[in-house]
Amino acid sequence: MKLTNPKTIQDGEKEFIDTINAELDWGAIERILFEKHSLTLHEEIDYKNGDLMVYKDQIAYKFDFEIKVPLSIIFNREGECLELSTLREGFEDEAPLPAEPGGPEDKVAQMALNIADLISEINQGDE
Repeated sequence: MKLTNPKTIQDGEKEFIDTINAELDWGAIERILFEKHSLTLHEEIDYKNGDLMVYKDQIAYKFDFEIKVPLSIIFNREGECLELSTLREGFEDEAPLPAEPGGPEDKVAQMALNIADLISEINQGDE
């Protein structure tokens, strides 16, 4: 026996999630992303989904986004990485990340692993 129209509930939940999404503090989110991963965001952030969930025995909200991050690479004429930065110009306390030790192949592999870890963490949240 239904007590209300399921579409009414779904529409209300979507409106509630959209309201929370509209009020997210992107400055705070960017600071956390910078502190945890030394990354800054570009303006292009795609909202994918939002949901209400239980996380560690408490009510929580999960929002999924796809983001772009800036990437600057400086390398010499021999192809060796000299510097790698994922910070946009003008970001406070900006400091480029030094190149990883090892050969160019090791650096590219490590960078790919770091990006894969970050994408996985972003996609799964802090679960």
